[in-house]
Amino acid sequence: MTKADTHDRLTRCKKILGDLVAFPSVSADGNRAITDYLADALTQAGARVEVMPDDTGLQANLFATIGPDGDDGVILSGHTDVVPVADQPWTSDPFDMTEADGRLYGRGTCDMKGFVAACVAMASEFSARALKRPVHFAFTHDEETGCFGAQRLTALMHSRGLRAQAAIIGEPTLMAVIDGHKGCYEYTTRVTGLEGHGSSPDLGVNAVEYAARLALKLMELRHALKARAPDNCPFDPPHSTLNIGALRGGQVHNIIAGSARMDWEMRPVHPSDADFVKAELAAYVDDLRAQMQAIHPDADIHTEIVAEVVGLIPKDTNPARDLSMALTGANGAGLVPFGTEAGLFQSIGIASVLCGPGSIAQAHKPDEYIEIAQLERCLDMLHRLGKNLERA
Repeated sequence: MTKADTHDRLTRCKKILGDLVAFPSVSADGNRAITDYLADALTQAGARVEVMPDDTGLQANLFATIGPDGDDGVILSGHTDVVPVADQPWTSDPFDMTEADGRLYGRGTCDMKGFVAACVAMASEFSARALKRPVHFAFTHDEETGCFGAQRLTALMHSRGLRAQAAIIGEPTLMAVIDGHKGCYEYTTRVTGLEGHGSSPDLGVNAVEYAARLALKLMELRHALKARAPDNCPFDPPHSTLNIGALRGGQVHNIIAGSARMDWEMRPVHPSDADFVKAELAAYVDDLRAQMQAIHPDADIHTEIVAEVVGLIPKDTNPARDLSMALTGANGAGLVPFGTEAGLFQSIGIASVLCGPGSIAQAHKPDEYIEIAQLERCLDMLHRLGKNLERA
């Protein structure tokens, strides 16, 4: 690989990244335009491309392949949605990428359009190689709001019997190889009671009081989860966690609260911990509901699933980890505290890791950026991947 090749590859990547940043693909607004751009770019590079819109047509996944058919390929995966920029003090237009001091600034440069751009920039080189195993591109929607696109995509892959040797999800890890993170399960619990005058609390059903009792139950379960921590668990903390993010309800001090809402989450080390919490909470809710409905038959407690995204469980045997370490020269793999789509690929039997350019420390912040040197390292990894896929 010559210096000219490296320069051309980086130039191509930066141009694509600038194009991607220009799409304001905030999760709530849809990603169809950026997906259509990627579909066109990959088609021109020789890929077999399928765009998979959701029912609204505003959101879409993309799955593309270069090389032969087969179950021994490698998936390169990233999400195309970004978080909002509203009320953030940017010093430049977040959707007009700028370069300064070896960095590229713009919403999504780090999380995670930089990796997507690098993959697309390498697509023509993959096509030019005599690949004996395929490379797949999996670009998803709505990761930032609950990994909804990846849930749809992996379910479809599973139903079609689509397999791969490994999946590399290019979340920003500073190009470190990551083979584990906890799951992320988010919920909203709504309590409906019966309003009344505050001077006669026994004649109403105070939704805030029942929500508070639910909160206390979750705090009890938090301690129970600590006791369930597996031996030699590598996570920090080494047990599943619970957090109550918000508790709202009522109107003023002298009205019995007729409604309340609690937003909460758990980060399970293993799905069995999530099952434990849900079973314990369901039994407790049944008891509370009976007490409430004894006063007011229409009183109720209902929990809405915002998202249930499984974690990436470290495995003794992980071909994706071994491949990524060989491609990057890493001598080990680590863990991260944040959630990703990787566990969804693992859940359908595809060995998965995180490995991508940029630092999570820059994600979601004003003046988000990626170091150009990080893109160069990612492009080098993908160049090595192409050579790897040429071998039988």
